[in-house]
Amino acid sequence: MYLVSKAGLLLMLLFAGALALGAESQDLWVCADRNNLPYSNDRQQGFENKLAEMVAHDLGRRVQYVWWPASPTFARKVFRKGACDIIMGIPAKGYDLAEPTQPYYSSSYVFVSKRDRHLPVQSFDDPSLKTVKIGLHVVDDGFTPAAQELATRGIIRNVVGYSIFGNLAKENPSADLIRAVAQGDVDVAIAWGPLAGYFAHISPVPLQVTPICPNSVRTALPVSFEISIGVRRDEEDLREQLNHEIARRRDEIHALLRSYGIPLIDQVSISRSCK
Repeated sequence: MYLVSKAGLLLMLLFAGALALGAESQDLWVCADRNNLPYSNDRQQGFENKLAEMVAHDLGRRVQYVWWPASPTFARKVFRKGACDIIMGIPAKGYDLAEPTQPYYSSSYVFVSKRDRHLPVQSFDDPSLKTVKIGLHVVDDGFTPAAQELATRGIIRNVVGYSIFGNLAKENPSADLIRAVAQGDVDVAIAWGPLAGYFAHISPVPLQVTPICPNSVRTALPVSFEISIGVRRDEEDLREQLNHEIARRRDEIHALLRSYGIPLIDQVSISRSCK
């Protein structure tokens, strides 16, 4: 008798579910997190849900989802095993588990603070960062751009870490960091722009979101990224179709992202805005 791991059993169930639903060639299977706004949820309220519907419609296909909590093992255990066709948001460079399309937006890490605090922080070199209480997301290895930048400046004791994955039993757990700013638990948060922009956008407490000035970055870790749709390496035709739709619908895609409060940046404009 063969023993099957929990992950292997779940993958078997995912494939079996796809067959039971009568998956056909017109289906576009999307790997997504069912509780991860602003990107996706199982009510299809995220901007990646909307974008998936947009491109699937143009390709004459029907969106189907494989739900899996976003984590470092997400793509390795699910996507590369063939459970779905695309992942909606991956870095355009340096991501070895999927083949990226052309980028459909660029964003950066940002500072978030209460608007009425008037803390115009836009640089890691701002002297106020030595005295205010700073919140930031942490991952298992700790090597986030914000953590590295603060550490190089000896800013450690006034930093509070929040799990990027949070409590999965809560709605939108990764938003705890932005909620901490609104509740006054921290003075400034440093967070990935789309997450920060969306939850600041819907916050009942007015929040200020400011892209980080790239001129203040000392380490080799980037603070801004181009984001693409990920496809499997054997799906070059699908990748080219998606590239065509991204180029054709770029203005609509950016309008969609702005409606979610996503800070869109380019290196020229953000550099000019730095003092």
